[in-house]
Order: sequence, then C-alpha cells, then structure tokens
Amino acid sequence: MEIVWYGHSCFRINERGKAAVVCDPYDHEVVGYNPLRLKAEIVTVSHDSPGHNCIKNVKGNPYQINGPGEYEIGGVFITGLSTSHRVRKNNDDGKNDSLVANTLYLIDYGGLTIAHLGDMEHVPTQAEVESLGPVNIALVPVGDGSSLNASKAAEVISLLEPNIVIPMHYATAHAKLKLDPISKFLKEMGLSEVGTQESYKIASDKDLPEDTQVVILDYMSK
Repeated sequence: MEIVWYGHSCFRINERGKAAVVCDPYDHEVVGYNPLRLKAEIVTVSHDSPGHNCIKNVKGNPYQINGPGEYEIGGVFITGLSTSHRVRKNNDDGKNDSLVANTLYLIDYGGLTIAHLGDMEHVPTQAEVESLGPVNIALVPVGDGSSLNASKAAEVISLLEPNIVIPMHYATAHAKLKLDPISKFLKEMGLSEVGTQESYKIASDKDLPEDTQVVILDYMSK
C-alpha cells in the first residue's frame, strides 16, 4: 500500500488489486498548492468546504462518499463517522463561532486501517475512541485554523495509539491559508526534527512499528 500527500488534507491511497481512494480533494485557488490531477475509484469528503470537497479534480468517475455510513467498493471497506468542527469568525471570544459537520473516515485495506480525521476540531472521548477500533495509520490535522492545533493533535494521537502518524493541514511554502507550522506539532510530540519522504509504503501490518512513529510526507506537486 502507498499513501501520497498532495498538500493540505488531500491524500491518495492505493494498493495493487484494490480501489484507489482520494481523500479531501481541494480547490487550489483557495488553499494554494498546484491544481490536482488525480484519478481514483473512490473519493471521500470530510466536509463541505472548497479546501476539502473539490470532487471535480478527481478523474475516473469515482464513487463519492461525503458522509457517515459503511461502504465497500473495490475490495476497500470504508466507515464514515460523524464528528464536528468549528468555523471561526473574526472575533476574540469565539461566541459567534459555528459548528458544522465533519466526517472521519476509517479506510480498511485488508487489515491495514487508515483513519483520515478531516477537519476534526475536538478531542474525542474515550468511548468515541473505543468505537473506532484499532487504527494503524492516522492522518491528523495539526495546524489549527478550523481543526486540531498541535497540542490537541498530540492528545488525540495519545488516545488513538496508531502505529503511524502522518500530519496534514499545516503551513507550508505552498499553502495560502493561515495555519501553524509543523514545528509546533513536532515540539508537542517531543521531536526536534523528522526527515521527510515522498510517500509512505507498507506491505502488511507485520511491517508496522510497535511504538507510534511520525512520518512527514513531502507535498507531491504532480
């Protein structure tokens, strides 16, 4: 299986012989980065926002999943679970903020489970975590904005206890949105520096590390 990051919260997940999944395709005019040129059999949308719902940028007439439920397409099992995230207004006290729907997706590739948290904004309860079951790879927003900040992201990770954490939704040289840099998250995780790689590849769950490992992916420009 291979996971490639295209910037912001957009990933393409692929395994030979199974359907490819694109998560949260974006409008590059809103979030930055290059225009997406992706192809997949499935596309998931965590919430209705131009940074996460630009399905037209995914070719191949993909099956669209944009909310809670259970799905099986092309040998891939996907469970969408409802959470929420906060849309912040220009005020200091947060009284005019509003909560909108967000969907967390559990994507099961034959025993390897990936959780894409979308724009999750709150730390889940222990009961909510237990309802997810084992999470092998967590794609976690870490840059604040309308989702988890660095400290909340670290707390969520401690609850989920995934084998692999891949951060997303943070400031880069290509991003237009005002988000925190990855360095804040690394500090919260007690890491001074982590090398980057083009993609994350794994053959089976037997290759997963026992302790949680942070993997930072380079933004794929094409």
